[in-house]
Amino acid sequence: MEMDIQKKWMKYVAPYADEIRSDHAGNVIAVVNEDADFHLLLAGHCDEVAFVVNRIDENGFVFIEKMGGINPKAAVGMKVEILGHVRNINGVIGVNAQHHGGIKGDFDVEDLFIDCGAASKAELEEDIQIGDLVVYRRTSEILKDRFISGRGLDNRTGSFIVAEVMKRLKEKHINIGVYGVSTVNEETNMGGAYFAAAGLKPDAALALDVTFATDYPSVDKRKHGDVRLDGGPVLAKGAPINRKLNQLLEATAKKLEMKLQYELTPRHTGTDADKMRLTGKGVPVSLVSLPLRYMHSPVETASLQDTEEEIQLLVEFITNMTGNESLNPLDD
Repeated sequence: MEMDIQKKWMKYVAPYADEIRSDHAGNVIAVVNEDADFHLLLAGHCDEVAFVVNRIDENGFVFIEKMGGINPKAAVGMKVEILGHVRNINGVIGVNAQHHGGIKGDFDVEDLFIDCGAASKAELEEDIQIGDLVVYRRTSEILKDRFISGRGLDNRTGSFIVAEVMKRLKEKHINIGVYGVSTVNEETNMGGAYFAAAGLKPDAALALDVTFATDYPSVDKRKHGDVRLDGGPVLAKGAPINRKLNQLLEATAKKLEMKLQYELTPRHTGTDADKMRLTGKGVPVSLVSLPLRYMHSPVETASLQDTEEEIQLLVEFITNMTGNESLNPLDD
């Protein structure tokens, strides 16, 4: 159900691209300088975690299942919108009154239900059906002119960063071809990234996603590392990551006098990078992430400064590439 956000992305980026394409997965691809010999793919996924309608009972209450890694405990008492096959329907996720025992500590998604104000199953079936998606009805907010908070920052921030990079490259002379892609399906199967890389056959790819900030109360930094909002973009280190790409990114950050942070991805990244890497003859990948608080909740929170710095980093990185860089880790 990424069509609406993809159409918005396509309209925004079109003035800055040589060409705009889409594919059968639903990806939108902005193309710049395709005649170059070396091609870099930038991927930021536009989809968000959600719920999906599982059943409607005879009294008109809607029961749900997870679509992606959404946290059911963050959903209690929230306003939602069911993206119905006929029309969208507003609802609330019901809360057992404290007077009746309140919410028990151990519950999961099957214990949740949506109250749309319907009198019966038949009334709701005029508009919604099993398989329709459910998202939070949530307005984004700016906190202290520093942070942005809202739903879907994982990973519409990444899709936005791709768009902004393409916009700023319009004013630059670049030696490589760039495919800026707003990908789909990352939260469920990463199929969009596979379609994009398999179809475009890039020489290298960067996944632009979010990662877990650990700078708020209750997070164990000894276990999860030290990643902070306003601390700068985050580079991944681990087996899937191409060392040469990371070195080029680090050199760019040093030139810009920009701070970087790091995260470990020893076996896989859990992002679009994993699927892109395993397409075609194999694609060298790196992962550049935005620190994010409260992952997969209705109040995901990211730094405006980190977002701007990541855009600057990527624009400078691409502008400095000659197209003759070797990404073979054995080359000196």
